[in-house]
Amino acid sequence: MNKTIRRASVFALLLVFALLIRATWVQFYEGQALADDNDNRRNAIETYSSPLGNIIVAGKAVTGSARTKDSDLAYKRTYTNGKLYAAVTGYASQAYAPTQLEGIYADLLNGTDSRLKTVMDTVTNQRAEPGDVITTIVPAVQKAAYDALGDTKGAAVAIDPKTGKILAVVSTPSYDPSSLTDANTAGSAWKQLTTDSDKPLTNRALRQPLPPGSTFKLVVAAAALEDGLYSSVDEKTVSPDPYTLPGTVTPLGNENSSAPCENASIRVALEYSCNTVFAKMAVDLGQDKVKAMAEKFGFNNSAQDVPVRAYESVYPSGMNKSSTALTGIGQFDVTATPLQMAMVSAAIANGGELVTPHMVSTITDSGGDVLKNYDDEAATTRIVSSDTAEQLQSAMQSVIQDGTGTNARIAGVTVGGKTGTAQHGENNSKTPYAWFTSYGKADGKEVAVAVVVEQSNAARSEVSGNGLAAPVAKAMMEAALKN
Repeated sequence: MNKTIRRASVFALLLVFALLIRATWVQFYEGQALADDNDNRRNAIETYSSPLGNIIVAGKAVTGSARTKDSDLAYKRTYTNGKLYAAVTGYASQAYAPTQLEGIYADLLNGTDSRLKTVMDTVTNQRAEPGDVITTIVPAVQKAAYDALGDTKGAAVAIDPKTGKILAVVSTPSYDPSSLTDANTAGSAWKQLTTDSDKPLTNRALRQPLPPGSTFKLVVAAAALEDGLYSSVDEKTVSPDPYTLPGTVTPLGNENSSAPCENASIRVALEYSCNTVFAKMAVDLGQDKVKAMAEKFGFNNSAQDVPVRAYESVYPSGMNKSSTALTGIGQFDVTATPLQMAMVSAAIANGGELVTPHMVSTITDSGGDVLKNYDDEAATTRIVSSDTAEQLQSAMQSVIQDGTGTNARIAGVTVGGKTGTAQHGENNSKTPYAWFTSYGKADGKEVAVAVVVEQSNAARSEVSGNGLAAPVAKAMMEAALKN
């Protein structure tokens, strides 16, 4: 064999070896990655080759599956009362990645979760029958919040303080998840939803922190009582009116100039929502103590899963005293989600203990056998002493009976609450946010709620926590306690 032929043969052999090595690498090392790639059409075909498992509310499925026509995807997701439950379910789409519970439990709902496999499934390498997600949502409370929010842009959360079960998660304006399920029609719906200035796809209840305004005064009051700065909610504070922000010549006043805020007790200061009292209190405590209390309630937690990952509510650091004063009234860089403010009321209502909030009770296999029980795993954390909690409950009840929260009164129900109106925009140039957080107790039942109304048709002068948010909270508490 001459030299040229021999060299060509060796080169050809090397190419064959290279191809074999590459094929082996792809088959055994990259094969799984390629199979799991979101752009692999086979995954979608497999996912929607049979009906998905369901998300259950009060024993009834609010999701389903329907046969498709003229598509290689045999089934598509359907929703019952889709707009009502969108903030809970999210969507499972043939065209877009799933969200909320649909996304978190995608493997369970499509049968690929390893916990679902039987011995026969393993032997035959077949996909298992899908499982179900059993939520803690109470339809009456969910609907009460949704109906009461109506055409406003806002959100609401309700929690059972004793168990941590989330009874309602509502975000408005909502959307119909069914519009996104069919790959052939989802594109136009997606464009409309993502370009809508009201951002209906945003879960405002869990994933949009906003300045909490005066509802944050509950956290500052808790810090003052726990620290011993004041011994009770009825002890007089040292609080000038107006209060000049430290290091500035800027006077801070109160919304109601005739309110008895000078040296007011915590109870009176909560009743009249005295900015001067809580701004001064935050400075007297110092930002570190206020921050520590805020973090006990759940602020600055970047891993708050319910099991949907909630956005972090923030209490800032590294401030001067004037900024610290503003944080005392829930302004400056303080932000909170409705979930977070519901947690504050829940802990106070529950004697100072916070039970981990969760909106999934259990997940089950196709036969109903429990794979995981979140109710049993909910942890209880002491936030404030029982004495502090009892005093704050009493003061919050005064807000409802004699203060700024009268629109949340319910006959035969013990209600405690706190209103809030948070500034929005440079120099408060935009419509303020209306907040309300509260708890209600009756006949052995308890509920804690938080509501924020970002935008409504009300005139700016009529925007208040009591006027816009308290009626929503009242409707939710009535639904939770009287049904």
